[in-house]
Amino acid sequence: MLRYIIRRILISIPILGIGSFLAYLLVSAAGNPIGEYRATPGVTEEDVQNLMIELGLDRPIWARYWDWLTGFLTGDWGESLALGSAKADVYEEVMRAFSVTFRLVIGAEILAIVLGVAIGVLAAVRQYTIFDYVATTAAFVMFSMPLFCVAIVLKMYGIRFNDLLVSMGGERWIRTIPPAQGFQGSFFEQVSQYVGVYLLPTLSLMLISFAAYSRFQRASMLETLGSDYVRTARAKGLRPSRVIFRHAFRNALIPVTTMVSLNFSAVLGGAIMTEMVFGWRGMGSLLVDAVGQKDPPMLMGWLMVTAVLTVAFNLVADIVYGFLDPRIRLG
Repeated sequence: MLRYIIRRILISIPILGIGSFLAYLLVSAAGNPIGEYRATPGVTEEDVQNLMIELGLDRPIWARYWDWLTGFLTGDWGESLALGSAKADVYEEVMRAFSVTFRLVIGAEILAIVLGVAIGVLAAVRQYTIFDYVATTAAFVMFSMPLFCVAIVLKMYGIRFNDLLVSMGGERWIRTIPPAQGFQGSFFEQVSQYVGVYLLPTLSLMLISFAAYSRFQRASMLETLGSDYVRTARAKGLRPSRVIFRHAFRNALIPVTTMVSLNFSAVLGGAIMTEMVFGWRGMGSLLVDAVGQKDPPMLMGWLMVTAVLTVAFNLVADIVYGFLDPRIRLG
């Protein structure tokens, strides 16, 4: 198993290298980062040339990429080129935004995986029952709705729920941003505040992923339940629960694991919309600002963090494959 993991890690390294170079080419061709500076009143052509030399924009792209790569690997991700950013450190800004988005995404994904897999398995085992029809309908409704619509609807009902609490003499519970002074009070009060802040954004992301996971798990489970080895296990007189969880469930998880790893990039994209609706300052707002301000260092920092996480999730999926099916790691 250790050899299998090392093999997958070694394969991931050149993938990240090639991806970083292609991303650098695309970002460099996306626009001129000093275009707004050139249009500033009072700026001469000599000032523009001096700035280009200072930023290294007069050098070949391969030389600039090498400087960026060596800096990235040593923790020096450069400084923002956006006007008015006071030369913000890219690493600090990206890590700050990532910490915000990660807490949102990881909670939504854990809930989506647990609920999606559980409901998908139950729907397959109880095929064509009322539970199966209700779960299927709910999944199709959630899957067909745009994420921003789900977020806006949840935010609207969250505001109404707060108004109801106020009319009953209580305080507003659901928030869209953490309190300025942080979570305070007893343990249960802090838990209540935490849930009130993360409830609606997490639900927005979770509902879309849950719909996809439950449908995929149901289809995978139905296919596995109809396989020859499951019918053989039933013919031997094994208990239904043992047949389902020992023989069918483990193999039915393999396709769902693939979908979870591939869906991570989509979840990050959904986080952009969710953060815009709820006013969060995470990776979504960072990306929007970097694109709007033509800020290559900040954009490269965002892209590389996203790329590393995507490759890491695929690596985790490969390792899970090895545990679920020993034939994969021995192949």
